[in-house]
Amino acid sequence: MNLIGRIKEQEYLLTLLESDRAEFLAVYGRRRIGKTYLIKQFFSKKECVFFNSIGIKDGNMKTQINRFVKEIGQVFYKGTEIKEQKNWLDTFDALTDAIAKFVPVNKKVVLFFDEFPWMETHKAGLLQALDYIWNKEWSNNPKIKLILCGSSASWIINKIINNKAGLHNRITKKIQLMPFNLKETNEFLANKKVTLNKQQITQIYMTTGGVPYYLKEMQKGLSATQLVDKLAFHQNSLLFKEFDNLFSSLFNDSETYIELLRIIAKNKSGTGQEEIIKKSKHSSRGGRVIKKLSELEEAGFIISFKPHFHKKRGIYYRLIDEYTLFYLEWIEPIRNTLQKNSLEAGYWEGKCNSGKWNNWAGYAFEAICYKHLSQIRNKLQISPSAIANGWRYVPTSKTQEDGAQIDLLFDRDDNTITLCEIKYTDNPFEINKNFAAQLQRKAAVFREKTRTKKHIFISMVSANGLKETMYSEEIIQACVTIDDLFK
Repeated sequence: MNLIGRIKEQEYLLTLLESDRAEFLAVYGRRRIGKTYLIKQFFSKKECVFFNSIGIKDGNMKTQINRFVKEIGQVFYKGTEIKEQKNWLDTFDALTDAIAKFVPVNKKVVLFFDEFPWMETHKAGLLQALDYIWNKEWSNNPKIKLILCGSSASWIINKIINNKAGLHNRITKKIQLMPFNLKETNEFLANKKVTLNKQQITQIYMTTGGVPYYLKEMQKGLSATQLVDKLAFHQNSLLFKEFDNLFSSLFNDSETYIELLRIIAKNKSGTGQEEIIKKSKHSSRGGRVIKKLSELEEAGFIISFKPHFHKKRGIYYRLIDEYTLFYLEWIEPIRNTLQKNSLEAGYWEGKCNSGKWNNWAGYAFEAICYKHLSQIRNKLQISPSAIANGWRYVPTSKTQEDGAQIDLLFDRDDNTITLCEIKYTDNPFEINKNFAAQLQRKAAVFREKTRTKKHIFISMVSANGLKETMYSEEIIQACVTIDDLFK
């Protein structure tokens, strides 16, 4: 398969390869996101020596070093076995010697250490050895391009990028690889000859979140509903098995992270940090909970924000990973059933006509919108400098006031605020008299409680557009559709 998307990342890698100095790149991102594929595919088409060693999950130091040394023999000694090494420092010396002997002066050498966190075993001295060899040898050799990669985003960030010891400030570049957006997902599926319309692709995105490995399992000739049914609701299906594997590969004590995600998932508009700590089983260790929330955000599962005009209320978190939303809502409740036997074909099709599906689809579509803010800005002609956020007002039980929930707003520099209502429906959304009154009431509550003097526009993000009515023409300034999110 061709390398889809990743345009900026490829430009970054080309700059690294063509650099006239030694480079140290950290690449991180969740499991299955395509980190290894990107690096291998890109450098396979470049004129360079490519050395790749992969960490072995749960392997001891001897196993890790033996595998690394074997790769040295394969790449530099034409497959000849070389002397075993006792520690990482000697191993890196052996690699340095091989580079000096067999790589021409005018040729670049890319050292790709994949799943590097798995190479670090107890008291192995891996980071100390890397620090030593980088400072003493590799940083002085302009043909060396070192790339460290790992699915454990928190490990890469804490141990490499933000290292306070010997590796401090040694990183020259970093790439956080994110899931595909809708446009890239469409291109990926088209490359596999899976041709579906944009609404069908959006429904697939609601379950996979644009993770290439999941998309790779899609087959042509099936609808989105059939594809999800096959991928998620059969014994040993990929999306059923993946959840535990995903988090156990990313985090030690993975159940704690999953517990935090469950707490956050219960409130689509965001859950406050204090509330999360209070509801967590580890409420007595607030600092550790905050650190784990930070790691979940670094891995791309949640986003943190301070509610607009209510920043004193502290940090809130939203779950934005579509696969996690899908799993917690649809797979986990029937997990025991799926472990025993597959469900009948067509199970998901039956669920797609339920009220529960409509609520979940609306939640998932909001998560998609937060990942496509630049496309929404472009359609609404809003500057990148505008602050994007959500807002809500919950009155106390003692008052008769109306509450209000704003799905998305843009606080603009041109003395204007655009309030966006997000709707996912199969057909163009119809704004009737009652809904128009709701929108106007929300805007009024927003103006009153924020005391803003800025002009307020009301726009819609409606999957399949708006049905023209007197109310839509009167109230709505602009409408963003699925087509716009694919641009």
